[in-house]
Amino acid sequence: MSEQILTPPSSYWKFFKSELKPRASLWTVFNIISVPTVLLAAVIIVIRFIYGLGAVSNVTQSVPWGLWKGFNVVTGVAFAGGAYVLTFMVYILGQEKYKPLIRVTVLNGFLAYTFYAFALVLDLGKPWNIINPIIGNSFGTSSILFLVAWHFMLYIVAQMVEFSPTVAEWLGSERARRNLKRLTIGAVVFGITLSTLHQSGLGALFLMAKGKIHPLWYSEFIPTLFFISSVFAGLSVVIFQGSILQRVFSYQMDEHSDERHNVMIRGLSRVCALSMFAYFFLKIIDMVHNHTLSLLTTSMGVWYLVELIGFVLIPMLLFAYGVRIGTPKIIKLASIMTIIGIVLNRMNISVIAYRWDEIPRYIPTWMEFVVTISILFVQFWIFRWVLHRMPVLRTMESMTQTANSKG
Repeated sequence: MSEQILTPPSSYWKFFKSELKPRASLWTVFNIISVPTVLLAAVIIVIRFIYGLGAVSNVTQSVPWGLWKGFNVVTGVAFAGGAYVLTFMVYILGQEKYKPLIRVTVLNGFLAYTFYAFALVLDLGKPWNIINPIIGNSFGTSSILFLVAWHFMLYIVAQMVEFSPTVAEWLGSERARRNLKRLTIGAVVFGITLSTLHQSGLGALFLMAKGKIHPLWYSEFIPTLFFISSVFAGLSVVIFQGSILQRVFSYQMDEHSDERHNVMIRGLSRVCALSMFAYFFLKIIDMVHNHTLSLLTTSMGVWYLVELIGFVLIPMLLFAYGVRIGTPKIIKLASIMTIIGIVLNRMNISVIAYRWDEIPRYIPTWMEFVVTISILFVQFWIFRWVLHRMPVLRTMESMTQTANSKG
């Protein structure tokens, strides 16, 4: 990046003011749905903090894992796994062809972890205790939750550092970009290490729930299964999200972007198929080892087979078939099925198969659903705002040329 391209704005006040202006019509279907939903969620969150968790949710002492932990945290962290997998492939294995996906994937991971941490605060009975691992009050160093909490915090910082050169380019600061760029490789190595550990660490939390989770979902291999599934979950999101971005932000793409994207998703599909095979194989070994095959004839067993065959085995075969014949549609279908499968798996472990014999069963309130969806909406708002303004999908050079041609 040359000095001529990174020209700082003459007035940062005018620059920020112009950047806050909407780039398109506000009266879109998405905005009409999302704005009132988020406003309603804000009211619910105020009620939650004034009157307590029980005022808006159905979680209890015996069923403490609700929708916010199960979906926004346990499921969402798996979907954010694409950041550490892609940075490993590009910066460690040197597979430069995936580099165009790095910035958008890291941005997605950073936003995901930030909002999932917020969702975790909402779902804690005593949310003020969340700072205990930081300030040293009841450190709980022997707790897996302590490990996960610190990994979460440090990984958010690592991703912020990884994305910071993009912000420096947006602000036109060549010096800051150059200095932050030097920190990137260290942040990448640090982030990959943290991510692999807390992906499995999140699964290790459930090792303490033996007897509370249905035997078909409980396993000593849960940490390993969580780690492996985060690989194909994260890459499936990269494939699915990339396909949408190719259409929505087509004005930021060049004429060869579709061709490059198809090459990239074929490579990522190969990784998905291999990791899904390892996951499926480990699941079968686990059922044989734990003598749970006979449970497959029960109603919960049928539900388990739906998850395992419908959303692991079939998309795995579709990924492999898509790689072989090179059809993007098959690969995109497989990525959607995998995303659904990960939602089913994480919700099964943390909510549906957790205290499956409890009466009455935990069913989320409508307010829990509203807040869950609103967290995704706000995350999407920020994601869209950044993509429209910063050099994430395109280079700063192309953005400058476009601005000059318009001006």
